[in-house]
Amino acid sequence: MFSPEAEKVRAFLADVLGMSSVDAGGGWLIFALPPAELAVHPADGVGHHELYLMCDDIQVTLAELKGRGAEVIRDVSNQGWGLLAAIRLPDGSEFPIYEPRHPSPLRT
Repeated sequence: MFSPEAEKVRAFLADVLGMSSVDAGGGWLIFALPPAELAVHPADGVGHHELYLMCDDIQVTLAELKGRGAEVIRDVSNQGWGLLAAIRLPDGSEFPIYEPRHPSPLRT
């Protein structure tokens, strides 16, 4: 992630999202991520990458995050493949989170 408010975003990831980290030196935090899934979609023109957090129950997760000070900036919507919402990072950017409705290689 790149942010003009890197220190605030790091604090948010640690304090609000509860992500564990190590200091790689000089306050440069490296965060552990939970198991992840990767999908490759066709694209017209230049490709891009997106990062979404996954959860087992989006309503419970959003309630917990609100209780820790997170702002939900996109309410839950059913995308077919999952229930999608987004929270605001301290730099004003959006961080999507979803509850998958598709088969998962992590749940086989």
